[in-house]
Amino acid sequence: MTQTDAPTRDRVKQALRTQRIETPSWAYANSGTRFKVFAQEGVPRDPYEKIADAAVVHRLTGVAPTVALHIPWDRVDDYADLARYAADQGVALGAINANVFQDNDYKLGSVTNPDPGVRRKAIDHLLECVDIMDRTGSRDLKLWFSDGTNYPGQDDIRARQDRLATALRETYDRLGDDQRLLLEYKLFEPAFYTTDVPDWGTAYAHCLELGPKAQVVIDTGHHAPGTNIEFIVAFLLRVGKLGAFDFNSRFYADDDLMVGAADPFQLFRIMHEIVRGDALGPEAGIAFMLDQCHNIEPKIPAIIRSVLNVQEATAKALLVDAAALAAAQRAGDVLGANAVLMDAYHTDVRPLLAELRADLGLDPDPMAAYARSGYFERIRAERVGGQQAGWGA
Repeated sequence: MTQTDAPTRDRVKQALRTQRIETPSWAYANSGTRFKVFAQEGVPRDPYEKIADAAVVHRLTGVAPTVALHIPWDRVDDYADLARYAADQGVALGAINANVFQDNDYKLGSVTNPDPGVRRKAIDHLLECVDIMDRTGSRDLKLWFSDGTNYPGQDDIRARQDRLATALRETYDRLGDDQRLLLEYKLFEPAFYTTDVPDWGTAYAHCLELGPKAQVVIDTGHHAPGTNIEFIVAFLLRVGKLGAFDFNSRFYADDDLMVGAADPFQLFRIMHEIVRGDALGPEAGIAFMLDQCHNIEPKIPAIIRSVLNVQEATAKALLVDAAALAAAQRAGDVLGANAVLMDAYHTDVRPLLAELRADLGLDPDPMAAYARSGYFERIRAERVGGQQAGWGA
């Protein structure tokens, strides 16, 4: 380790004890690319089975106590009962994610559609999601819009922003005092000419207009190549508008791979800004969520691996010698400042994390613990028949 003294180890472990990572219900189901979804054995058939899988991840890692839902993929008759079931499993229901991108009516957009009837349908769904939040006790409504255009002249760009603002305002005004609207952005796809919420600046502008209960979501896969995501993190932290992350990785476009798989150094740099901004603990209000697609890898181990990757990047960020870094920066010591960061990044924090898990009464190696648990063998045998959950299910 960069710093081996006991006070440093204790400080880092204490900070890591406060970390919370939310897992997404849909990552436990069948998902894939636009070309193919490869179904797997043992995949959940309903939201209850998704929550059961999420509870296993939390029991093994100790830092994943909430599960995000996606409506209508996770629609049930009794959300209060679903919340009770989650509590019995040792987890809670987290963010509610709206879906206004799969119906045929949304071919030309949802809340920005030129047809007022389609816009009304989309807004009504957003309001339904807030109703669900009331029943699940969820704090966050997470919104992502696929709305955009494919061709110049297809629609009025400014008018679409007006329609978006109107929909967001109606939804925002429906929120309870302790609820938030989290607005996600995406550079492109499925709209290829204009996207109505294409970047953090657009999302920030709408959230600023809405008020304090509206904040921006950074999906780490939703940027152009070479984008400095940690700058966006630092800026939004500075102005109090960073509400959540959707952690994943990308090599080309929005690949939704396991977080840290493509660029673990980027994940470290992001978490360094979080630590620098004193925004790691739950009291900071930032939701650290996964948003991933596991098409060829087994679902539960992939999610465990992602949780561990976030933990490792966070531990390294916590090891940065802040005093030495600040001194080098004040002195204009470019190489010295960079060396402080690189010393922390190159530290093997796995022994520290294993020690932390042992302190918490957990297996030091969650991946090995899952492999030994027999859980997959059990769900593979039990989850036979019915329809597996997945995109559109």
